[in-house]
Amino acid sequence: MSSFFRKAAATGLLAASITGLSGAVHAQDLTIASSMPALEFPFFVHMQSALAAEAAAIGGITLIETDGQNQTTKQTLDVEAAIIQGVSGIIISPIDAVAMGPALQQAVDAGIPVITIDRRVEGVTGIMAHVGADNVIGGQAQANLIVAMFPDGARIVNLQGQPGSSPAIDRNRGVHDILDPMADKYVFVAEQTANFAREQGATVTEAILAGLDSPPDVIVAANDDMALGALQVVQEQGLDIVIIGFDALPEALASVRDGGLTATVEQFPGGQSAQALQLMVSHLREGTTPEPLILLQPITITADNIDQAERLGEIQ
Repeated sequence: MSSFFRKAAATGLLAASITGLSGAVHAQDLTIASSMPALEFPFFVHMQSALAAEAAAIGGITLIETDGQNQTTKQTLDVEAAIIQGVSGIIISPIDAVAMGPALQQAVDAGIPVITIDRRVEGVTGIMAHVGADNVIGGQAQANLIVAMFPDGARIVNLQGQPGSSPAIDRNRGVHDILDPMADKYVFVAEQTANFAREQGATVTEAILAGLDSPPDVIVAANDDMALGALQVVQEQGLDIVIIGFDALPEALASVRDGGLTATVEQFPGGQSAQALQLMVSHLREGTTPEPLILLQPITITADNIDQAERLGEIQ
């Protein structure tokens, strides 16, 4: 069992227990295709690395790794190629919750079990399971931190994620779930997508700040790359603004440690990957049927509890 899976299990974050795989006889060699939205993002590199590590730990698995390159057409072609190859199963983080539906329906119809991780897909009948973080709760955690830090109210800039992606939708929903009922105190002075990208996080933040009469109290971002882009601009302008990210990337954790970012949200992506592969292998080798929805609960990471971060050991 990998370190990712052990840590999640030890902290009680797994929604389902997996038994019987450790030391199992490799009665059936498996070929499993994995697809990440874009390996230009460190978050997905980590998820892919966790899958590879878990495959090596289990044994008897050939892992076909593909990169969607942030294009639904590319990810669709990768899924179609996996179908033609006759893979044993597909583990995928869909770029778009809707646009990837037809290709994944083809896979299911071809008898290939599909597990989605991190990002879900909509409108597909027969997806075996989704393993992810509860991104709504993650967004709520960001908002609750804002309330705790600014009990008398705050002016907020909201950097939203890639339109159409389920994490962007859910994280934004979670933030608004908490703050909208207190709209008299917590005011969104700007909300704009920066597509989960650091460069866009910087350019969008710069444009927003230029258009405001005074700086906001908080910038809340749907991922760490956008938060780090915003931080660059804020530091260049010598401003004092609370910035809250999401994903607990090593660079973001280092920034939290060193007083740059105020916080990030840990959603245990390595645990998601490891558990998804465990579920897939258990199904293929032992015929088990997993729960259809398995969610790990995100937590807010600040300097006070940074020791709970999954990737703490990667901080430089």
